[in-house]
Amino acid sequence: MAVVETDGLSIAEAAVYTGLTADTLRYYERIGLVGPVPRDGDGRRRYDRDTLHWLETVLVLRDTGMPVREMVRYTRLARQGDATADERRRIMADHLDRLRAQEESVAKARRFVQTKIDVYDGVLKSCAPPPDEPGDRARP
Repeated sequence: MAVVETDGLSIAEAAVYTGLTADTLRYYERIGLVGPVPRDGDGRRRYDRDTLHWLETVLVLRDTGMPVREMVRYTRLARQGDATADERRRIMADHLDRLRAQEESVAKARRFVQTKIDVYDGVLKSCAPPPDEPGDRARP
């Protein structure tokens, strides 16, 4: 993680840092997925190290296909501390099971597609004209 100024990043800077839009950052705060985000004296959001670290967690979960409602549930439990560790572990174990199932599905699809490519390679090879031999070229 890059070094973050002690006063944190503005929402525009946090958007660049995370690859999210400012609207998405506000949405994540509004639904409780992040935040509340600390504010400066003028009421502007300042994304501190802890908030940015949590956003990185959210991005990993999002990128692995965890539904937003499940991420919100996990976030709420995380805020409650160690007393919810068992339930959070269960959420992650269930998510890992889904990821494994997706990997198996993708592997099966990849094998199917590779088989099709191999078939087409065979068809194309059998249909290809033989290479020209020297002296066999038609004259203009």
